[in-house]
Amino acid sequence: MQARIRIIEASNEGTSVDPILRDVYGQLGSLFSFTSYRLLRDITLGLVGNRPLEVVIHPGKSVEVTLIGEYKNLIELRIRVKREGAWVLNTHVRLFSGRTILIGGPRHARGTIIFALSARF
Repeated sequence: MQARIRIIEASNEGTSVDPILRDVYGQLGSLFSFTSYRLLRDITLGLVGNRPLEVVIHPGKSVEVTLIGEYKNLIELRIRVKREGAWVLNTHVRLFSGRTILIGGPRHARGTIIFALSARF
């Protein structure tokens, strides 16, 4: 199963939006009240059932994505965020093919991390 995770830094410093985020900008603006969005990483994940994949956001911060269910028109994922060795976010999401889900994450530098998860299957 191939999934895509984009790690976005959102802040209120400036008013720029990374052009590569134009497909999710409407969602970002309606869900979050930041004025600037910058793509930090764009990663394609090869997910296999119940095998966590960890992506380092920054030294001391990472996100772990685990495929926990695969159905006809959706997948179920567990998303966990670790900061300084401790889990600070643990959630389950259901993702329909061709859709993007946004998850607000931990503070980062001058703003906050937002995860944009999507998949086509």
